[in-house]
Amino acid sequence: MVALARTAIPADRLRAVDEFLAAAYADLVKHDDRLRDVAVEAHFDRGVAHLRGTVADHGQHRLVRQLVGRLDGVLAVWSRISVGGRDPVVLDLGCGGAKQWPDNLGFDLRAAHGVDCVADLSDSLPVRADSVDVIFTVHILEHLIDFLPLVDECHRVLRPGGTLHVMSPWWGHVNAVADPTHVRLLDVQTIKGICGRSGAPRWYPLHAGCDGASIFADLTPLPDGDPDPPPGHLARFFD
Repeated sequence: MVALARTAIPADRLRAVDEFLAAAYADLVKHDDRLRDVAVEAHFDRGVAHLRGTVADHGQHRLVRQLVGRLDGVLAVWSRISVGGRDPVVLDLGCGGAKQWPDNLGFDLRAAHGVDCVADLSDSLPVRADSVDVIFTVHILEHLIDFLPLVDECHRVLRPGGTLHVMSPWWGHVNAVADPTHVRLLDVQTIKGICGRSGAPRWYPLHAGCDGASIFADLTPLPDGDPDPPPGHLARFFD
């Protein structure tokens, strides 16, 4: 679990972990019958799994990302997979001029190359409900005094089974305090708090982790009436 003594993972170790994960995924596809007919490629970059390909349905999609997320060393699973012949709709919030994927729909407070919609992310998103498959919030939450309204908006616009990707500087690393525009400090336990808010839109944590410099989280909306995540699942990520 996260502790004050944690230090950022060195780049050479991250490269070695990526090589291990690539081999582990290839072995998984070779030996797990559930994946033999699934056309999904996995690329690993500093512990983040990037999935691309096509699957027949949402069940296959959930299975692939679940199995990849169980590999030791995976910090997050970023998935751009076509489901049933339909490409995902992906929002990149606070993207500036650097989208995570070139064909994402970029949202930012200021116009820039790659920004498709100028929008105040502290206000309502100009997107209809249940219309988006994936949302990136990469190095954005720490810039908002109150980021919970944005998290709630992401819940509103995501389709059932959609994914919110969070990446933010870990509070114990110098990067969290070196930028004077950072107004919030986050930890993996912050993600636990987001998922456990009483009376708020509910989230199921697909994955959460920290590499000593940044925290990562993959969250999916939890439908009304569904049970809370089991304690064993939460114990994988949170104190």
